Amino acid sequence: MKRSIRLEWLCGAGVALLAGGSAQDAFAIKQFADEFKAVYVKEGTPLAAAVEEAKCNVCHVAGEKKDKRNAYGTALAERLDKKADKDNKEKIRQALEEVASLSSDPSKPDAPTFGGLIKEGKLPGGPN
Repeated sequence: MKRSIRLEWLCGAGVALLAGGSAQDAFAIKQFADEFKAVYVKEGTPLAAAVEEAKCNVCHVAGEKKDKRNAYGTALAERLDKKADKDNKEKIRQALEEVASLSSDPSKPDAPTFGGLIKEGKLPGGPN
């Protein structure tokens, strides 16, 4: 009886470890992501689908360390402190508005703004 209980426990622990290890890490600040969605994402649009798929990678670089941001995430990080500003909706929205007016690639004179990309239904930090 004891052997069967141990075997069940080991199998259960193994399954839990495998499931936990395969879960995607979430590094985005929830409040920042929520405000981005509230301002820009309309259900059923191409942007909504792209944001749902990208998740944290709207601002972060897929497959990199959590502190590696794309150009859009870097521009937001320059304006927001993840601890001090996470509950300040007004400041988050102000930062989103400021960043929307910036060029998505300052090295290219004809590059669209981050806001322009969003209006086109594209991820502002580029495809992931």
